[in-house]
Amino acid sequence: MVNIRERYEQFEIDYLSPHAAKSRFSKGRKVPEESCEIRTEYQRDRDRIIHSKSFRRLKHKTQVFLSPEGDHYRTRLTHTLEVSQISRTIARSLNLNEDLTEAIALGHDLGHTPFGHTGEKILNEICEEGFKHNEQSLRVVEFLELRNGNRGLNLTFEVRDGILNHPLSYNPSTLEGQIVSISDRIAYINHDIDDALRADIIKSGQMPDIFFKTLGYTHGQRINTMITDVIKSSMDKNKITMSEEIAHYTKELRDFLFKNVYYNKTAKSEEDKTKFIIEKIFEYYTKNFELLPDFYLQIYNENNLAKNVIIKDYIAGMTDRYAMKVFEDLYIPKPWRQ
Repeated sequence: MVNIRERYEQFEIDYLSPHAAKSRFSKGRKVPEESCEIRTEYQRDRDRIIHSKSFRRLKHKTQVFLSPEGDHYRTRLTHTLEVSQISRTIARSLNLNEDLTEAIALGHDLGHTPFGHTGEKILNEICEEGFKHNEQSLRVVEFLELRNGNRGLNLTFEVRDGILNHPLSYNPSTLEGQIVSISDRIAYINHDIDDALRADIIKSGQMPDIFFKTLGYTHGQRINTMITDVIKSSMDKNKITMSEEIAHYTKELRDFLFKNVYYNKTAKSEEDKTKFIIEKIFEYYTKNFELLPDFYLQIYNENNLAKNVIIKDYIAGMTDRYAMKVFEDLYIPKPWRQ
């Protein structure tokens, strides 16, 4: 049988951009493994992420709107899929490694908390060591996920680097990681506008007309403008970037969202309640650590970790509805539950 993986590795070397990350030249995994005959290293990473428990849980984690009424609002999973689609489009157009880009995109938000950025903010406040979702995402793939009875998914350096460094202020070591970083912004800026309009949090008349004139009048037009601009601005360069004009209005649009959506009282009307839920769960297990699920007690017993780190891992992995169920089980008498 022809070794399909070797054939594709050679294809990458022969046809991808000189700036692309080639799977044959990956810096490898922390624990060396025998290569697959069919899939490249980055394809294997993508598959491991898709089949992980953390990836499945994304479908029940909030993106922006807490427990939204209606089926059409984004979740953390649909956001991840949109980032993956945008990233792959840019990577393919720039002749970069689409498989690496996809793996990073699918794994970039695995460490996100329940209740969206509200949950992240609360854990950052109550955890002594702080909390950042990108660092937790890396912790998920390196330690919290189990594969073949071993801790972590044992992903390649390039995928782990891209997951850790996808936020705006970080610097991924590959162009593929840079693509995911900029695609993350393109995705959430546009889909959060879409969701905010659907929720009547903002009205189209609130948005300055210059946004429409420059970026587009519809959701699809704005995404297309940004993606096309990234491709044109980054072609044959060793950096992924936007043109000065589009970057300016993208930032302005992001600032508009922070002011009118992310900090909007209607959008965050349940924030105090979710803050209370997470704080009380954290408090309960601080006092009753031995009542944590066995999976987390085993981590504590086998590793030299502080108890608050284990509690943080447990809460961060919860979906919105599971966090509410845990709170209910801990604090609400059974006769009062619906």
